[in-house]
Amino acid sequence: MPIHKYLAQYPASVISQVESLIHNNQLQHYLLERYPAPHSIANDSDLRTYVQALKNRHMKNSQPLSKIIYDNKLHVVHNALGLHSYVGRNHGGKIKTRNELRVSSVFKNAPEAFLNMIVVHELAHLKEIEHNRAFYRLCLHMLQDYHQLEFDMRLYLIQLELAGSIYN
Repeated sequence: MPIHKYLAQYPASVISQVESLIHNNQLQHYLLERYPAPHSIANDSDLRTYVQALKNRHMKNSQPLSKIIYDNKLHVVHNALGLHSYVGRNHGGKIKTRNELRVSSVFKNAPEAFLNMIVVHELAHLKEIEHNRAFYRLCLHMLQDYHQLEFDMRLYLIQLELAGSIYN
């Protein structure tokens, strides 16, 4: 069952509650109650506008992003929901770096809250490379309910694997 893949670090009591939701066919209902509609950010251009707005609101002075896209190659099994990377290129004897932000295509038809959480996570990597205390403080600064959204997003991924999208 995919539950352990997504919730391995959570306490047994939480895992038991999620298993109960699944067993009683209530996971989709729980998610739809909290997130009744998917976002409308359907293409890379809209995603770029969305990410730039968040970046300008919370991290105006951080390095610019040269590429912002939905990526079909990012797969949640490898714990990659989004990706922030520094790309180094040799140009005229100088190495130029560019920041890229990629969001898994799985989130094209997801609640906006989950897209927001993933973008906040990847933007936080502009200042903090490691997943340390400072990193999560920055995530919480940008998105107060970051941890709840991360948990619910994990439930959403379990739902996708077990029964497909919650939006039919």
